Amino acid sequence: MVIYVAVLLWSVSDPKDMFTWWLEAIPALIALPLLFFTRNRFPLTSLAYWLILFHCIVLMVGARYTYAEVPLFDWLAQVMGSERNNYDKVGHFAQGFVPVIVAREIMLRNGVLQLGAWCQFLSVCFVLAFSAFYELIEWWVAAATGENAEAFLGTQGYVWDTQSDMFLALIGGICGLVLLTSLHNRQIQNLNVAIKP
Repeated sequence: MVIYVAVLLWSVSDPKDMFTWWLEAIPALIALPLLFFTRNRFPLTSLAYWLILFHCIVLMVGARYTYAEVPLFDWLAQVMGSERNNYDKVGHFAQGFVPVIVAREIMLRNGVLQLGAWCQFLSVCFVLAFSAFYELIEWWVAAATGENAEAFLGTQGYVWDTQSDMFLALIGGICGLVLLTSLHNRQIQNLNVAIKP
């Protein structure tokens, strides 16, 4: 909570554009009360909570500067000889890396799926569906608000931005499963043992 609140206060203290800040930060703002009100009824593993915090930080950094103008990634673009700030790609990778674990945990613990290949496959399918839906939200916001949503879209003139965003979410989801499945399985087992009556 301390980390979340500190980053939130820093992010909102001097954003580049307040309208864009709201658009980018809203998922992180929704996450906090949702996790707070479900903490007793359906506590998540510590891995899931830490990953959600990481994703909230990514969102709040992007909200402060806009995804196209995060200073470190401006510098990286210069070093790499690119004209594009790729911080939004970090955000879309996280959009796969984090939700794949959360979706996997919810489905496993509710008995929707069992451990195995189908669990992994359908967790990645969830990530792709979530990423595609987020791209639709970006489109709807842009259509509703016009030029005001350009910073929210963050395409920076890249014609394949939407497709590359979804591809990076897919890569993030696969990486999340490859790197974290063993740890996640242990934490789910420990949590299930701890919360049984």
